[in-house]
Amino acid sequence: MKHLSRREFIHGSTKALAGTAVGLTVLGSRKSAFAANDQIGVAVMGINGRGQSHIDGFCGIDGARIVALVDPDTRLFEPRSKHVEEKQGEKPKCYADIREALTDPQVDVVSIASCNHWHALGTVWACQAGKDVYVEKPASWSVWEGRKMIEATGKYGRIVQVGCQSRSSGQVRDGIARMHAGQIGPLYMARALCYKPRASIGFEEPSDPPEGVDFNLWLGPAPQQPFHGNLVHYDWHWFWDFGNGDLGNQGVHQMDIALWGLNRGLPTKVFATGGRFGYEDQGQTPNTEICTYEWEDGVQLVFEVRGHY
Repeated sequence: MKHLSRREFIHGSTKALAGTAVGLTVLGSRKSAFAANDQIGVAVMGINGRGQSHIDGFCGIDGARIVALVDPDTRLFEPRSKHVEEKQGEKPKCYADIREALTDPQVDVVSIASCNHWHALGTVWACQAGKDVYVEKPASWSVWEGRKMIEATGKYGRIVQVGCQSRSSGQVRDGIARMHAGQIGPLYMARALCYKPRASIGFEEPSDPPEGVDFNLWLGPAPQQPFHGNLVHYDWHWFWDFGNGDLGNQGVHQMDIALWGLNRGLPTKVFATGGRFGYEDQGQTPNTEICTYEWEDGVQLVFEVRGHY
């Protein structure tokens, strides 16, 4: 594949997101186009952390086979491909660049467990390449990007599912159905609580990325900036260019259930306050936060993050 400069990469990325036609696909089940004896080829994008769960999950599904692993950190290829080989008897191909994986005819589905700032572009590119997509929460890094993902599903006729796993819980689904049926009476408020202790990440000075990490690819559509050790791998969540804090990390699950239970459209008022308290570190996103959402009839949703308590 031709090597692109960062300017060319950003230009192409913007065109991919902005150029999708407006449309909407209902995302749900459909009859498989694959014959009974065929297997669906899966590429997992982002193979550290949550990506390991994707690997194990797809290796345990009859009719699915991991054919490709994608990550700009090539240090992960050997242990992850060996793990896949132990699970399914054959090593997958490994790609640092998702664009190369999307040209692989064996890939039918892309399962995205990358950093948040890659969710939208990875999804749109996969749809353009004729692949269906499973993408981790949050669906996108920004609202605008999420809308472009929806447009891409309609334009290219693909299935895209977002990983809010509580939607697949029988107990949660049953409880929501009972609420919607009025069994607990009128709903006037929902509270979503994300209480997850987060320690200080300290400070890391700018440095060269480790050998095997293509930091330009890791940045992808994000602004150009120096590498530092708090980005690779997990703590990128606490930097605005790549993550969304715990509201978009763990809190998205609680927020999703609360909104699902209220069964309403968009609120008319939103208020949020918070900050990063309890220590000084390099992180940017709040570790303490309260958000209030209100609808025209006075119904409220109160969301709270406590990361240092």
